[in-house]
Amino acid sequence: MSSDLEAFLARRPESGMHLGLERIEAALDALGRPQAAFPTVHVAGTNGKGSTCAFLASAFAAEGKRVGLYTSPHLVSFRERIRIGGKPIAEDQLEASWRRLRDAGDFVRDPEDPRSLSYFEVATALAFDAFAHAGVEVAVMEVGLGGRLDATNVRGKDLRAAVVTRIGVDHVDQLGSDPATIAREKGAIARPHRPLVVGAQREAAARAALLAQGRELGAEVIDVEAATRVARAAEGLSYRGPRWALDGLALGLAGAHQVENARTALAVLEHLGVSPEAARAGLSAARWPGRLHVLAERPLVVADGAHNPDGARALAEAWRELWPTHRPHLVFAAMVDKAWAQVLESLLPLAETVHVCPVRSSRRTVEPERLAAAASGRPTYVHPTARAALDAASRSAGREGAVLVTGSLYLVGEVLALVGWTAD
Repeated sequence: MSSDLEAFLARRPESGMHLGLERIEAALDALGRPQAAFPTVHVAGTNGKGSTCAFLASAFAAEGKRVGLYTSPHLVSFRERIRIGGKPIAEDQLEASWRRLRDAGDFVRDPEDPRSLSYFEVATALAFDAFAHAGVEVAVMEVGLGGRLDATNVRGKDLRAAVVTRIGVDHVDQLGSDPATIAREKGAIARPHRPLVVGAQREAAARAALLAQGRELGAEVIDVEAATRVARAAEGLSYRGPRWALDGLALGLAGAHQVENARTALAVLEHLGVSPEAARAGLSAARWPGRLHVLAERPLVVADGAHNPDGARALAEAWRELWPTHRPHLVFAAMVDKAWAQVLESLLPLAETVHVCPVRSSRRTVEPERLAAAASGRPTYVHPTARAALDAASRSAGREGAVLVTGSLYLVGEVLALVGWTAD
């Protein structure tokens, strides 16, 4: 990444989103409206949206398409956010898009200037521009926060489908605290006469709000719960949709919670006319780092970015299914704006010991002492860094034990960097 772009991003908080579309739309207009240059599948939700994006992008690639994939946050390198043809954007492509953005107008200002693009807006503008210049044949775009005012929800996209995965309670300051209100913020990515694919919902109020909103907006509503069925069997996943009857499907992403993400992706792919063969191959080949990500075998070290209560419950269920004989030594850190006490509550019953630490890369990290105070009932140790926590947990586990790193994607990214992981 160029030193100029790196310096610009370093002056802005990664979490400092400015909800609203005026700045990003002005920048994209100046860039020649790159968002109109390729078909887009737009994915919102509280949990599962990243995995659903991974399934979709993998299936489009299996059909031979050149795919753009935009997600956030990154784990180790900013380039992970913008993937072209299955790989993080190349340095020269990123530099070219950054140069075009700088030259397009006065959009990159002092971070204190409210007229300046935010970190996420810059990333989004770079993604749209890079995808247009790379000639992608389809882009899968993940919403950053909410949907209605998220920078990805700009006018002028060639939208082929809007998708909403499971709704949970997160970012209550920006989105509200009840599932129906949150659902409507996320469902606002829908457009008239375009499919709105509503994934299975834990909360009936969220599902009802999304279905009603889709009808109000004139979207072609596809209710995954009503229109499809899935079942797990020893020989693999089976899927039944309006036209498809697929059996023996293998998922490249581990955990029972991925069944619903795959179901949602299959409903999208079926509706868009992707071949069943490409869908099958894509689901099997999908990879999504930082989610039930096995980093080592002896001891078993697993990293998962669960950072809200729904995600933590899914992680706990997946751990019991995948490693039923292991009680992990937990490495945990969290952000102050998350429901971290509820996340920890779901994970403590799994843990043999708890090792808490701060996240070095974020000012929003919860003090480890606060985390330790909440980890009652388990031997708990406070560490100054993620490396110290990981080393101590690994020693506690021994070669036959297990370590689970979780609580924040930022912590997962820090640990992935420590072990030398890269997305390239």
